[in-house]
Amino acid sequence: MTESREVYSVQVAGLSRDLPLFEVAPGVRIAIVNILGDVELVKHAARELALKMADRNPEVLVTAEAKSIPLIYELSAIMDLPYVVLRKAYKPYMGSALESETLSITTGAPQKLYLDEKDMHLLNGRQVAVIDDVISTGSTLQGIRLIVEKAGGRIVAQAAIFTEGDRAKWTDVIALGHLPVFLSEDSKHD
Repeated sequence: MTESREVYSVQVAGLSRDLPLFEVAPGVRIAIVNILGDVELVKHAARELALKMADRNPEVLVTAEAKSIPLIYELSAIMDLPYVVLRKAYKPYMGSALESETLSITTGAPQKLYLDEKDMHLLNGRQVAVIDDVISTGSTLQGIRLIVEKAGGRIVAQAAIFTEGDRAKWTDVIALGHLPVFLSEDSKHD
């Protein structure tokens, strides 16, 4: 039997979704967006994000694995652009990969991002749009930014289905919606 979980209801890209709330730190809950398998949401969100990014004229799209891969694939198809997925684990076939380190809000642990040697030429001298499903703390965004800059790319857009947390922090992000962070009464007084 499945545990009943509190949800946060959203409207995004013309669709309604109930996002389950999960505790990620004592007294701190977030609404979890998991687009894996949600083809309808991916297609609608990609269509809207493509329209909002068009005037930035990106030449390549970049994301970190794994949940935003369907989104970047659909954006790539709509915008007729190549895409690059930064990996979270180094594999020997990646050659002289570039790397950066981030801190994941969902796991609370440091994680590394790697740009496969074969993809470096796609970023060098190119205008890049960074894509994510949710931008929360900005640590993944910062990790991607470091790799794009090391590879010689220039970020012209940062886009996500949702931003999360302090809305004022994300004025430079193209997003379709915003999610609050849910604090218990105890954590508000700490």
